[in-house]
Amino acid sequence: MNDSLKRPFQPRPSVLSLNISSKSALYAAYMPFIRNGGIFVPTTREYKLGDEIFMLLQIMDDQTKHPVAGTIAWITPAGAQGNKTQGIGVQFAGDDAGQVLRNRIEQILAGHLGSSRPTHTL
Repeated sequence: MNDSLKRPFQPRPSVLSLNISSKSALYAAYMPFIRNGGIFVPTTREYKLGDEIFMLLQIMDDQTKHPVAGTIAWITPAGAQGNKTQGIGVQFAGDDAGQVLRNRIEQILAGHLGSSRPTHTL
């Protein structure tokens, strides 16, 4: 049976928008262990690993909405162990926009990466 016949069709947004308003929220959402970097996006919408997505990401006081293409590389289902937030991890594309965003996030989090504080994913 074809996968598309197993579940009802749900139109997906072509653009996902995320606003991260604090350094602690950015630390919890950033995924430095993924090649090209990535960000965790809380959502109840269903995605599959490998789905492509386009995101507009606004970070803290920066009014710029950083446009970045990505791929679903992580899924935390509802009811996950340890009461983790349901959502997806989006791996940034290896293009210039993805690299600029990764560099910006790592600049903001300098000195905090590698901390033992819990995140949304690990």
